[in-house]
Amino acid sequence: MAPLPLEGIRVIDMTVVWAGPFGGALLGDLGAEVIKIDTIQRHDMNSRGQNITVEQLRANGGNPSPDAKPYNLSANFNSVGRNKLSVTMDLTRPEGREVFYRLAEKSDVFIENNAPDVVRKLEISYDILSRRNPRLIMASLPAFGTTGPYSHFRAYGANMEAVVGHTLLRLYPDTDATNATGVFLADAAGGATSAFAIMAALYHRRKTGRGQFIDLSQAENVMHTLSQAVMDYSMNKRVATTLGNRHPSRAPQGVYRCAGEDSWIAVSCGSDEEFRGLCETIGRPELAADPRFADSLSRYKHQDELDGEIEAWTAGRDHHEAFHALQAAGVPASPVLNMAEVFADPHLRARDNWQQVTHPEAGTYWHLRSPIHHMSKTPLHIRKHAALLGEDNEYVYKQVCGYTDEEYRWFVENGHAGMTVLESKAEARR
Repeated sequence: MAPLPLEGIRVIDMTVVWAGPFGGALLGDLGAEVIKIDTIQRHDMNSRGQNITVEQLRANGGNPSPDAKPYNLSANFNSVGRNKLSVTMDLTRPEGREVFYRLAEKSDVFIENNAPDVVRKLEISYDILSRRNPRLIMASLPAFGTTGPYSHFRAYGANMEAVVGHTLLRLYPDTDATNATGVFLADAAGGATSAFAIMAALYHRRKTGRGQFIDLSQAENVMHTLSQAVMDYSMNKRVATTLGNRHPSRAPQGVYRCAGEDSWIAVSCGSDEEFRGLCETIGRPELAADPRFADSLSRYKHQDELDGEIEAWTAGRDHHEAFHALQAAGVPASPVLNMAEVFADPHLRARDNWQQVTHPEAGTYWHLRSPIHHMSKTPLHIRKHAALLGEDNEYVYKQVCGYTDEEYRWFVENGHAGMTVLESKAEARR
């Protein structure tokens, strides 16, 4: 099998929540050796997920090991923790920082998405690390970037999207901001962009021999999903309004009720040809010649009437039946699926979208493959389950950082290296 694109690249991953871990996962998917920085001083819920108990996991249908630890069980962590190693150290102590410095000297990339003051307080900022390793690439993904008046503010996806106008634009016209969804684009978008930026920096280093610092604001990044609203205001001083499921210029577009409980289909027509196909399929070919719907602007003005005509047809049909009928006529349409239907979807299965992964504590489950796993020369797979806390301590301390057996034992005995979260700081420092 051909080497993976990033084989030979070592990445330090000190990321939290979703955006940073997803960026690290993409690099790991591509073959990089990604080493996740963990701690046994506490259960870091932003890094390893909420403190779910074995009993809670079983109650929800899971089948964890009887000896499973909560910080190895989180669903999100088990997804974005794929293809990574785990090493523990206490960065609040000089000895732990020295381990990190040694690791940075032997690494190519350092990715983190903590609040900007975190790396400064821990003395692992780029100005310090680059003196030890000028070839190091460091990518920081704080919510608002590392400069500017908001740079030290803390935020999650909900906050980042709100401050750049995203939250208001994804509402329905008859609702207010209290009805915003809890699914955030900023994290996934930030993770993907970080991986892209890191690979660009690696290519630059290949030409120049020098590393660099990447300052990626997740809030600014997610603004690029609003390019039409941004440019509309820039060019016309027009403030975009909430559209719900509609499109600012394309009609008809919407989600329509189908037969059955909570059953829907999404339809979007972007051309006269697609609209004619829609009219033929719903048994109303005369609508294509109706002056109210003769062109895209007219259809946009009369979308309420169109919605009624479409739903009169969809309401009596199964969403899969309507989907195939519309697609056969060249109409962009898709059923609105719940997660059980997504797992059963024949297209995703035919595309080998899922891979079964066995985790020694969480159990065996189907996982999403990398979004870029269909590479003809270097197909990508989940090569390793999400790492247990500290699972790779000996490898990192001894083989990567060069510590002796005796030195490694000292780190174990003094609360740096381990696979179990310590009960208290006193125990950590013995």
